[in-house]
Amino acid sequence: MTEFNHSIIRAAVWNLAGYTQPGKPVGISARSKKAEKQAEGLALLDAEFVTLIEVSPFSYIETLIEKLQKYGVHYDHTIVEQPNGNLHIGFLHKPGITVTNPRLIPGSEGAYGRGRQAFAVDIKIAKLTATVVGVHLKSGRDKPEQKLRDSQCKAIGDYITTLQATPGTKRRAVFLMGDFNMIPGQDVSNFHHLGGDDVMDFVSSWDLQDRFSHILEKGRANLLDGFAVSRKFSTDYIKGSLRLFPMHWTMDMGREAFRKEVSDHLPFVASFKLY
Repeated sequence: MTEFNHSIIRAAVWNLAGYTQPGKPVGISARSKKAEKQAEGLALLDAEFVTLIEVSPFSYIETLIEKLQKYGVHYDHTIVEQPNGNLHIGFLHKPGITVTNPRLIPGSEGAYGRGRQAFAVDIKIAKLTATVVGVHLKSGRDKPEQKLRDSQCKAIGDYITTLQATPGTKRRAVFLMGDFNMIPGQDVSNFHHLGGDDVMDFVSSWDLQDRFSHILEKGRANLLDGFAVSRKFSTDYIKGSLRLFPMHWTMDMGREAFRKEVSDHLPFVASFKLY
């Protein structure tokens, strides 16, 4: 394994907007301008660990890794195919980060029959040991969608609660990130269930109160993406470090152009101490 010499690690999450309208080609073409732009954006982000949401098609994560090489940014990847649909969750990780035990969380699609399951891995970098859970919950602002999210959140929350009550994993930090499709202050029941037995701290709800991550056609929208750390054994999280990464600004683009040419979501990035 390559030695990891940094004193901190930056963990990011980004929805690639790989959703495809019915009847259209699946996902993002490897030859498209969007693929080139997304690789450029990831190179500017340059986080050590990245959770990618809406990877589509399944091979697209390899497309990004290949395109990133021309920027001098090198990643390994971990991904498991979703049992339903063409939207996958994957992880990019720099050499020196040990990623093991990739698994989909059984039942985490909840009552949404063709929903996405949460995807978990165990990571180790220097003294930091954690379980990372990537999620992509049901979208929609009406009560039926919220109830479907409740069922998904309960399954994921129960999984995290069990993990932190199981010998061998009790002292392991848990990082939960992805497209929650939940708005802080509105989807109260969703957050309640997703937090498990009060084990998760939704730092995105606190550190990013005045921010947004999802861009609508008319500009500013909502903080739909989320980032949470377990209340126990997550002392390595640098409090207040979670930031919305202004990828559109770093690429010298307006929000509307970024939404059209790159993604309708902006990434988050947070920092963790290693030593």
